[in-house]
Amino acid sequence: MDVSGTSTTDENSGPEAAIKAAARQLLLKQGAGGLSPEAVALGGGLAVSDVEAVFPHRDDLLTALVIDAYNASGAAMEQADHATAEAGGPAGARLLAVTRALRQWSFDHPAEFTLIYGSPVPDYHAPQDTVPPASRTPAVLAGIVRTALEAGELTPPRRAVPGPPLLLPEAVALFGGAPDAPFSDVIERGIVLWSSLIGLLVFQVFSRTHDSVRDESAFFDYAVAVAAEGIGLVVPLEDTAD
Repeated sequence: MDVSGTSTTDENSGPEAAIKAAARQLLLKQGAGGLSPEAVALGGGLAVSDVEAVFPHRDDLLTALVIDAYNASGAAMEQADHATAEAGGPAGARLLAVTRALRQWSFDHPAEFTLIYGSPVPDYHAPQDTVPPASRTPAVLAGIVRTALEAGELTPPRRAVPGPPLLLPEAVALFGGAPDAPFSDVIERGIVLWSSLIGLLVFQVFSRTHDSVRDESAFFDYAVAVAAEGIGLVVPLEDTAD
């Protein structure tokens, strides 16, 4: 199981990289609840004073790990999207590629996946610094949906979401503006797709589907395709099977 560093910062040697590596090992063994400067120092063979010199408080270290995890998972999706787009893949193929990339990262880094998508860490409140890294995942999805919309690859919904728009300005800005009818609710639908993806990953990483389906990887692709139908996007499973 890969528990190595997940950001370019960690590619360099130094106290911060060593502390993060020890912290990730601790996350894997004990979860975020067991994280403390003392525990990290003990697990990594470091002096507590050295850990506190870089990360004075537990929350400082947690924030660094959260940012790294969001950046690493977002980068995996961005790379998959770029490769598929460069190969001329349609939006549906790009969506499947990026969701597969996120799934692979999640299985390769279950402790870090749990840190950002599992139960909240007691007494920890993520600061504003975590918002841009956390936005990378929905930004990739939004970019694919926007491209599909502009390329005419989306099918209009049979029924618009009733009522007034439910979006915050930040969501509209991330998408690049509010689309016109008949796709005026595509951002809301995209948020449903995003939340469905994370929920599906939670089920698979935490082994909630292993006793329900024969092939969890194939089921993941199927579920993504079903969720994509909600935004009017076809995921060409027959053309993208491994």
